[in-house]
Amino acid sequence: MARKLSFLDKSFWITESQANPKHVACLQLLSIPEGQDPKTYVTALHKEMQGFARACPPFNCRVKAIGIWPLGLQPVKHMQMDYHVQCHQIENIDDREALDRFIARMHETRLDPQKPLWQYHFLYDPTHHTFAIYARVHHLYGDGATLVRWFQAGYLDEPQSTGFTPVWAIKRLRHTPVKQYKRIKRIWLGVWEFLMTTKDVLVILLGLLLRLLRINRHYMPVPFSGTRTVLTGQVQAGRAVATFDLDFGRIRSLARRTRASANEVLLAAFDIGVHRLLQDHGHIFKQALYTNMPINLRKPGEKTGGNKIAIVPVQLAHAEHDPYLRLRQIIYHHRVVKHAAQRARPAAFSAYTIGIQAIALVFEWLRISNWVRPIANILISNVPGPTHAKYFKDSELLGCYPISTMTPGGGVNITLMTYNGTANIGMVCCNKTIKSLQPLAQYCQEAFDMLEASIDDPSLNIDDIGEHVDEVPLSIVSDT
Repeated sequence: MARKLSFLDKSFWITESQANPKHVACLQLLSIPEGQDPKTYVTALHKEMQGFARACPPFNCRVKAIGIWPLGLQPVKHMQMDYHVQCHQIENIDDREALDRFIARMHETRLDPQKPLWQYHFLYDPTHHTFAIYARVHHLYGDGATLVRWFQAGYLDEPQSTGFTPVWAIKRLRHTPVKQYKRIKRIWLGVWEFLMTTKDVLVILLGLLLRLLRINRHYMPVPFSGTRTVLTGQVQAGRAVATFDLDFGRIRSLARRTRASANEVLLAAFDIGVHRLLQDHGHIFKQALYTNMPINLRKPGEKTGGNKIAIVPVQLAHAEHDPYLRLRQIIYHHRVVKHAAQRARPAAFSAYTIGIQAIALVFEWLRISNWVRPIANILISNVPGPTHAKYFKDSELLGCYPISTMTPGGGVNITLMTYNGTANIGMVCCNKTIKSLQPLAQYCQEAFDMLEASIDDPSLNIDDIGEHVDEVPLSIVSDT
């Protein structure tokens, strides 16, 4: 019998197209054990991994569907491991820009819908003692929190040359045990939860209406308030990918000094970086950009699979060239949204997410995304990963860079995973206009350095990043 999918899980299948595949991925860099020949080691590892053909749910399941409507996940009788586990020799594994371009070409193709929805690609060159794994999994299998939990279970704390089992062959619990109630009580609790969720949804909509009417400006942004840029619009085939690192210890230290969260510090740096990239393409900004912020709706300790997230827009910074003042703006806007999220049931925010994403998908299906404002300009998510070194068999994992999918309406998707004291960052966008994201990676690194330095040096200011504001009369309390 097919395993059930939630409506949010199903949405990733229903909305998938050749131009906008709905898988998420990661680029993993690993070191080859000392004394091993790179080609011999990686090809032998590839063959060994192909031998694990008895996959466990959901990695042994394909989607059972009627037309485009998915009914659930159904186990397959035979795994085609030549498809799921592949090996590629490339020219230079240490050329990160070339490696990112190679990954972008693989990331733009759709997983075979007739097979279990995952792949592992081993990448190596014969002269370097580093190799890579590009792993991709369909988003309907789970959100970032689910996939990272599986990832950590599939890697070792110490190198191990024998007895290693890859992530797709590890047995795991499908659901967190829940307390069972009598049938009448279950029905009553379900009705009560529906009524309270409906009430919270109405409160969210009322708050957005008051924000739209400018009666209450201290609420979440109204959806589809983003600025149209070269990064937004109708998602087309083709991807640009860039990966880079930041020292997470520096991020946490800066967050403590500024009374901010690590997320808020990163939002400030990425906002400046994206402004610089867009200014290179002639953009002038009269209002702030917006980011989509994923919110994990699980309770502490909850280990359910699938997708249990909400995605809501957050206003970024505008009209300040002092990096620290831009950070303070973002802290305020970020906490307005967090406060709203804490006052509503998780199911209400999930319903709100489905509603606004469904509207964006209708625009995408009608191919009118170029004519309407996007929900937001950027999607930025932060996924906590392992705090110490991990091993794939006897190969040490050097870094793991998440690469996400594209949201309807486009933009750039920036995902960060912390690993062993480092923030591994992966960025992806549609390459219809932006042919490379390497400049954005550099701009974000420079923006973080300047934000960090500006705390002790208030004279530091960002160069013009294309922001214009309407002139206002000089106030009697303004500095002269």
